[in-house]
Amino acid sequence: MEQLKWKAFEDSRIDNIILVVGNNDIEYCRKEIAQKFKLEKVKAIVEGGKERYHSAFQGIKQADGAEYVLIHDGARPFITAEIINRTIEEVITHKACIVGVPTKDTIKMVDDKGFVYETPDRNKLWSIQTPQAFSYELILEAYNKLLSLPAVNLQNITDDAMVVEQMLHQPVKLVMGSYRNIKITTVEDLIIGNSFLEE
Repeated sequence: MEQLKWKAFEDSRIDNIILVVGNNDIEYCRKEIAQKFKLEKVKAIVEGGKERYHSAFQGIKQADGAEYVLIHDGARPFITAEIINRTIEEVITHKACIVGVPTKDTIKMVDDKGFVYETPDRNKLWSIQTPQAFSYELILEAYNKLLSLPAVNLQNITDDAMVVEQMLHQPVKLVMGSYRNIKITTVEDLIIGNSFLEE
């Protein structure tokens, strides 16, 4: 699966790739991903941080001088160069955009006791994926503001778009993704992913 993801970025309009990984994985990623798959665009492999947003910030700092950055989850191996390129086109126009797909399921909002208190309009709900793309100056400013806050205020930050939404009140444009751009987090996800590979 690693080859699918990194090949997509290698084949896209992306200029440089920065891998943000655990300290113990730096050499593995260099040898078993960048060198093994001959990824010419991998320019840096850096250590991440304690939380997701710390890791994202490490990658952002390494991209100093870039005009735009795309941030992608390593757990989404089925990203395509076509989606990446469309995301690049949109971020040039809108400064902040995220990949996603319309939600198929009805979503319920539930209180602390497990009772439904609201059913949002499904037509307005999207499941958000990555990559998420931003102008470099915008995402850097947003993260600098975020990381100046007390840690207790950062617990509910789940993606990069939230950072620019909350820190800068920046409108974020949605880009159509793919229902195959799944996140591999459970055994069931692995089964689905393997069925994609078998095709």
